Amino acid sequence: MRSSRRTATAASADEHAVALDDIVAGNQPSDDDGDPPAMPKFSWRLVVHAVLGMALAAVMIAALPWFTKTTWGEIGHHLGLVGPKASAECMGIMLLGLAVYTFTLSAALPGLSHLKASIINVSGSAVSNVLPGGGAVGMASTYMMLRSWGFARRNISTGLIVSGIWNVLFRVGLPLIGIAAVSKSTDTLPSIVRRGAWWGGVIGLLLLIGFVVALIRPAWTAWLGDQLDERIGPLIARMRRGANKGKPLNIKHLLLDQRARISTITKHGWFPMSFGVIGQLALWFLLFWRVMEAVHVDLPVADLFAAYAIGRLMTAIPFTPGGLGFTEASTVVILVFWGANPAAAGAGVVVFAIFTHIAEIPIGALGWLAWWAMPKAGAAAKA
Repeated sequence: MRSSRRTATAASADEHAVALDDIVAGNQPSDDDGDPPAMPKFSWRLVVHAVLGMALAAVMIAALPWFTKTTWGEIGHHLGLVGPKASAECMGIMLLGLAVYTFTLSAALPGLSHLKASIINVSGSAVSNVLPGGGAVGMASTYMMLRSWGFARRNISTGLIVSGIWNVLFRVGLPLIGIAAVSKSTDTLPSIVRRGAWWGGVIGLLLLIGFVVALIRPAWTAWLGDQLDERIGPLIARMRRGANKGKPLNIKHLLLDQRARISTITKHGWFPMSFGVIGQLALWFLLFWRVMEAVHVDLPVADLFAAYAIGRLMTAIPFTPGGLGFTEASTVVILVFWGANPAAAGAGVVVFAIFTHIAEIPIGALGWLAWWAMPKAGAAAKA
């Protein structure tokens, strides 16, 4: 009896198989696209959050001399060592890193060109770099842009889920690689930093296990859908508005459909998605390395990589936009702990933040301008 029930559940899950061509075909605009996508609404609350977040980041960066026991005059001397040639080289590496990441977005959203992937990448990053915890607003703006180009809602949600998981898996696993890089060094990591990096890697491993299990066991997805339909389905039905008020959502069907779409995207796009994330992280490290050389930070490459890896983990701190300030403070403390010149280390993290955070804001503004000038599809075109 149990075997027959398991077979029936598996067969039910198999019915939700989705081909890659079907996903692309689902992006064709139609007359029932619904309301045209709208810009995310900016309120005074968001403005206040942006101001407070940037102010906190400014305070953290202004306190760099306190963290490094140096002065801004000494840091300014090392900032002056970054000449036009080094600046042009760093800008080129940064732009190449942005371009490489389009492979991840294009693979997660079949039918998305690299040009459009570049636009949503820089536009979403610009929003995230201005607002504390701005990832949600950046995701909303990405959704709006994709809808304006005719992408189906379910395809967008699948792409955002897959690309988000891919980013988290690689970024939280990076500190473990950094710890391994300096494991034979006599100057070990501070205990609090080592614990934070270790737990970041453990969380990444658990996410990877959960993701793999969800993909290979559709029967578990169906069971979870049944439980949610039974327990919270009636509540969601009462909360729905308009013509759908009181209608059940069929969570099980949505979960199985998303699982099938995620499975298809992962099967066909795992390599370009991995190439995009790893390529950008590698180019960001190359940028970090070249910046530190330009300001005369003299440390082994393994130590620089470990400091960079742990700094990338700090970008997830939600109190400031993109963890700005916290990332620089933690990175400079690690560099000085390992013997870097305090003023040089302070100058290095400031220059790196300029290229990987500040510079993305005007580039993102150009992305928004490009989207505004591009033709729209479906309901957006009618609007």
